[in-house]
Amino acid sequence: MTSTPRSTAPASKSRRRALRALVTLAAAPAVATGIMSSAAEAASGRIEFRVVRGGFILGFGSGSGSLFFKGERSSLKIGGVSLGATVGLASADFVGRARNLRQARDIEGTYRAVGAGLAAAGGSAVARLRNSRGVELEVSGKQMGFMASVDLSGLRIRLAR
Repeated sequence: MTSTPRSTAPASKSRRRALRALVTLAAAPAVATGIMSSAAEAASGRIEFRVVRGGFILGFGSGSGSLFFKGERSSLKIGGVSLGATVGLASADFVGRARNLRQARDIEGTYRAVGAGLAAAGGSAVARLRNSRGVELEVSGKQMGFMASVDLSGLRIRLAR
C-alpha cells in the first residue's frame, strides 16, 4: 500500500495564507499613500491667458493671464521663445483647466506639449501641455493675426509679483 503524505498539504496551504497576509500588510501603506497623494494632486483650477507672438525665424512671445484656484485669483506672466519657421505676428486668447495643482505656484514653469500637442483648425487651437512639476494645462483658444500658428510648446508661465 502506498500512502500520500498529508502533512505537506496543510502546511503548504497555511504558508500560502501567511504569505498572502504579509503581502497585503506590506502593500497597505503604499495603497493608502497612493490614494492620499492622488487626492492631493487632483486639485484643478481655471486658467485664462493671452499670448502675443511674433518674429521672423526667431520668434518671441509674451502675455498675461489669470489662474483661478481655491477661490483666489493669481496674475500670471507668460513668456517664451521659439526657433524655426516663425513668420508673422499673432495673438491668441486661451481658456481651460490647470490640473494637478497643490498650490498656486505649481503653475510656474516651462510647458511642453503632451500627447497630440497643439491642434489648430480655422484659427482655433487646442493644446495639452505639462510642466516639470506635473501640472497639466488643457486649453483652447482663438488666434487673431497673421502667423501659421501660435505654438505653445515652450510656453513659460510665472506668477506676477
